[in-house]
Amino acid sequence: MSSEEFEKLHEVYRSLYEELKLMPGRALKCHGEERKRLVRSFDERQGEAEEMLQGMEEELRAAPSSYRNAMSTKLRMYRRDLGKLQRDIKISAPGFGSLSQPVEGGHHGIYSSENQHSTHLQSQRALLLQGTESLNNASQSIERSQRIAAETEHIGTDVIEELGEQREQLDRTRNRLVNTGENLSRSRKILRAMSRRLMTNKLLLGVIILMELAILGAVIYLKFFRGK
Repeated sequence: MSSEEFEKLHEVYRSLYEELKLMPGRALKCHGEERKRLVRSFDERQGEAEEMLQGMEEELRAAPSSYRNAMSTKLRMYRRDLGKLQRDIKISAPGFGSLSQPVEGGHHGIYSSENQHSTHLQSQRALLLQGTESLNNASQSIERSQRIAAETEHIGTDVIEELGEQREQLDRTRNRLVNTGENLSRSRKILRAMSRRLMTNKLLLGVIILMELAILGAVIYLKFFRGK
């Protein structure tokens, strides 16, 4: 969409509308051929305004949805304003409200049923296209959300499994540490018992040596000294 082209069409439409909204009041003040010329001029300007609106609708079809929705509402308001001006000019010039022959530039009459029907169909088609696009965008968003949810669930499952494996490893490591601590406690008890036995054996060995020395001294004494 060319925003510059849309703004140009919008500016032309506003200029035409400002001119059109003065004509019903002028029609009340004139009569005969002058009123007929005024109605024809209104018919021509209204046709040009319709072309500007149709051009803006075509530009909006390629616009982003956020911008298009806002401007579509504004376009519907413009069409309502044109419809009100058509009713006003019909009331102001009742004798000329049924003109339907082509005027200069090939425009249709202001109350042409075919033109109104075509405008209505275009408006309905634009609304249908907007609704379809919004539905497609919503469906795509739901699909993306479901895909992200499935990926997240898969990742969560993998993380839970990995945490379970790590917990088992930690349990096994803790059990090994507990067993190692128990083994170290038993080893310390054995070493203390062996140390006590070693000291006891040394004491017993010293006592035996002393007893043997005493016995040996007694034998020597009895054998060599007492006989003399």
